[in-house]
Amino acid sequence: KNCGVEYAGSETKIVYDSKDLTTEKANHASDQTLENEFWVFGYGSLVWKVDFPIECSRTGYIKGYLRRFYQNSIDHRGTKERPGRVVTLVPSDDMESKVFGMAYKIPGDKTKQVLKHLDFREKNGYERHYVQFFPLDSNEMGDLPANEIVIYVATNENESFAGSTGDLTCIVDQIFSAVGPSGSNREYVYQLAEAMRHHFPDQNDEHLFEIESLLRERERR
Repeated sequence: KNCGVEYAGSETKIVYDSKDLTTEKANHASDQTLENEFWVFGYGSLVWKVDFPIECSRTGYIKGYLRRFYQNSIDHRGTKERPGRVVTLVPSDDMESKVFGMAYKIPGDKTKQVLKHLDFREKNGYERHYVQFFPLDSNEMGDLPANEIVIYVATNENESFAGSTGDLTCIVDQIFSAVGPSGSNREYVYQLAEAMRHHFPDQNDEHLFEIESLLRERERR
């Protein structure tokens, strides 16, 4: 457990534009959570880069999705001229398929601040949705909400959705040289892979680890 650990970094600069919330689902999520504490699930950079205040964190998973590098990044790990690739979720044919990640409890007095920050951080095609979260430790169910928690997903309807175009080599080619305001795209892959091994040593995310392996191999050339 990581309960009671407050974010100790520098003050987060909040930049927010209400037009970023364009979907009915996002507005619904906003209505449900702005006045109360809430939980958010991270499966990409949120697994290791938590730049907002939290009350607790939980390791666990969601069902019915696959984590894939199907989203172009023009604001964090790439540019409009040379986009990077970051992860989003796509529906799985197997409803028992699991995506492992971290759930964070946001304290009630920080909800507006954190939602604005996350909406801006995930502004390039990501929308707020709800998802059912399952903690690895079933004994931790008690302090989790009975209903679903917030998640950010880049659907195939957004302009930066790249989809499964090309094989993994094409994705690796795009990632290898991409750099954006948040750093290199390779660093994003390595940080995510390292975090997944740390938190979920028994799980094998084939898509993520194969991309990591291909990047490492290319660096050695």
